[in-house]
Amino acid sequence: MAVFNMEKYVRAITGTYDPKKIEQEIFQLWQKEKAYQKAKNKNKGHKKFYFLDGPPYASSAGIHLGTALNKILKDVILRYRRMRGYFVRDQPGVDCHGLPIEVQVEKTLGFEKKADIEKYGIDKFVRKCKETALHNAGQLSEQFKNLGVWMDWDNPYLTLKDEYIESAWWLIKKAWENNLLYEGERVVHWCPRCETVLSGYEVAQEYREVSDPSIYVKFPVKRKEKEYILIWTTTPWTLPSNTGVMVHPDFTYAKVKVDDEIYILALERCNEVFREVGKEFEVLETFPGRNLEGLQYIPPLLEEVPLQRKLLEEGKAYRVVLSEEYVSLEEGSGCVHSAPGHGEEDFEVGLIYGLRAVFPVDTKVVFTEEAGKYAGLFVKDADRQIIEDLKRKGLLLWSVKITHRYPHCWRCKTPLLLR
Repeated sequence: MAVFNMEKYVRAITGTYDPKKIEQEIFQLWQKEKAYQKAKNKNKGHKKFYFLDGPPYASSAGIHLGTALNKILKDVILRYRRMRGYFVRDQPGVDCHGLPIEVQVEKTLGFEKKADIEKYGIDKFVRKCKETALHNAGQLSEQFKNLGVWMDWDNPYLTLKDEYIESAWWLIKKAWENNLLYEGERVVHWCPRCETVLSGYEVAQEYREVSDPSIYVKFPVKRKEKEYILIWTTTPWTLPSNTGVMVHPDFTYAKVKVDDEIYILALERCNEVFREVGKEFEVLETFPGRNLEGLQYIPPLLEEVPLQRKLLEEGKAYRVVLSEEYVSLEEGSGCVHSAPGHGEEDFEVGLIYGLRAVFPVDTKVVFTEEAGKYAGLFVKDADRQIIEDLKRKGLLLWSVKITHRYPHCWRCKTPLLLR
């Protein structure tokens, strides 16, 4: 039976406790005794435990507390599995792709926008990102070692390596061969500064208080004099992309008379809406929302936006559709302005009803020529002009400013927009 020599490995600390010195002494002892290799190899031939490391970004040369905790918890599990007799696959990884690294390099180079990268040279910028990622990956590994994490640090997987990239292409190729891929469109959260999409996980990371317009807009009912569908929105800039109005099939809606005009909205919202706008109203008739399906209207910016004239002529837009899921009575009028090119729910309902998804904006979220009068304007800067045009045309019932929480790019803190 082997005898464990305690004195060889454990001794009293002399003098002042120096954690860095002790850390290095222990690390050097592990290396000298090949402690990690022995702990791992003693289970060769036993049942295998496969560990896939969710890799940290190589956007920084230093680990933060969350990353450290993540790795320590993984190390605890792997040590436990080795103690239980498993032969553990423990390859660590580092994510060397993505905007976090690019943003760090942009800061280093003093860049403020995508055009700066193009001027610098995309190839040069990519090389700089690669150099930064490799340097940071090495620094991260050393710091994890100093934390005492036992993994295969001599053989990490790096997402910028050709073998890793080729494995991703291999998977895509197999999916294509099995008819599992298709091409389509979807609405995404877009950062106008970074000019790129953000994942749902990233969107949830950064919400901030913002001030936006809150407006009630009158959509003229086709072939009806002074009769309007009343919608509410906090994004006037999406009105040039409007192609439909959503109502709930089972809510009770009403035609109400206000002055000499008739408005269509949810009955339950009437008191709240007209108290806010300071108007008296008279209910003329009520009916379920499903009765409104197919009701046609004239888009409110018909004269200003050529795209709206084109869609009206094609007959592929500007009608009421039904949605049980995306219409509520908590706010607004119960009639939801739908721009399938700028809203995930709008897009989903638009697919069902054949409403066109249009988005007359470029990658900087600036209106294109299709937006007519608003071409060349950053969409949020167009809010004021759109509100003024609606007011001039007599289609703006009410406008105020509200403060609410809104998603921002977690990298550059720019408000996100849907496109």
